[in-house]
Amino acid sequence: MKCICIGLVFALAFQFVDATLSKTDLKKASSKTLEEKTRHSNQAVQERGLVVTDPTAKDIVLEHKSYCATKGREHFFKGETLGYITPWNSHGYDIAKTFGNKFTTISPVWLQVKRRGKENFQVIGLHDVDQGWMKEVKRNAKNIKIAPRILFEDWSYHDFETVFGSEDEIEELSNTMIQIAKSENFDGFVLEIWNQLGNQKQTDLIHLLTHFSEAFHEEQLKLLLVIPPGVMPGTSELGMFTKKEFDQLAPVVDSFSLMTYDYSSQLGSGPNAPLPWVQACIEMLDPESKWRKKILLGLNFYGMDYSSNIRDPIVGNSPFLLPPPTCMPLQLLKEMELQTLWHINVCVKCQGNKEIQAIQMDIKIYCKLKLFIRI
Repeated sequence: MKCICIGLVFALAFQFVDATLSKTDLKKASSKTLEEKTRHSNQAVQERGLVVTDPTAKDIVLEHKSYCATKGREHFFKGETLGYITPWNSHGYDIAKTFGNKFTTISPVWLQVKRRGKENFQVIGLHDVDQGWMKEVKRNAKNIKIAPRILFEDWSYHDFETVFGSEDEIEELSNTMIQIAKSENFDGFVLEIWNQLGNQKQTDLIHLLTHFSEAFHEEQLKLLLVIPPGVMPGTSELGMFTKKEFDQLAPVVDSFSLMTYDYSSQLGSGPNAPLPWVQACIEMLDPESKWRKKILLGLNFYGMDYSSNIRDPIVGNSPFLLPPPTCMPLQLLKEMELQTLWHINVCVKCQGNKEIQAIQMDIKIYCKLKLFIRI
């Protein structure tokens, strides 16, 4: 598991502030052009003094392409490391080819499995599979595994009940996924299924996942399970996946992908992943650290935009060549005047930007740079 050093984290309360830009401000904003380095460096970001609590937009734009050529492909973290390749950041394909050695597993978000009838299942999304890319990733990183995420799409409650009640259905479903893994040269799957049933049918779901695990392992395939946070955001209440379920599945699955992000997505503006909450989620699942090496702590490399009528992820349009806040879109950093608000003990950062033709100040929140260095 990724070990974290827990600090004090406080939720910030923000108020929207009215702001306007004068004609002079508009001219200044539109005329600013920040320099970008295009050559790699022979020093790591720490050695260049870039890991600071107050990075500037100028430094981020200047350095974001200049990763360390000598250490950029080394794997420093000793545990398992899973990286998702998502449709909303297609540049992740290039990142995986360049920095594959930093990961133990790469999971492209490609596949869905559908139930078509009695003992009849179909895996869709295979048109997205890029065999050439997979070969290049494995050529550059010899030990990396590729395990696509697979979503149980458009399954009704009746579909789940039917499968749970029939060993033949379970066998056919697992065989379908194994056949796809073999024909497409996958090393396993990341299963996203737990959230679809809420708190229902957990015993049956554990039986299904245990069967999958045994069948996958017989074919030398990995099974990773996406799980929701064990503590509900903003409360002390337990989530849909607790220590009881964890204890039953930990001996059989290879890893858990713990969704420790989007803390404030339903609560209003606030931190994405406050450290006390992250720590509570881990300690609730495994207080004695028996299986923590199987918990893959979810780290979000994006921010959230809490404008007056918007609550959307801030997705970068450039490589994540430095830890956040380079996940802020570079165009945003290049074109906008940024006012940065910090709190010394808060592991989030607030960006108030006076956008051109905008009247209201928007709130942008994303994880603090030093949080990722502490992992």
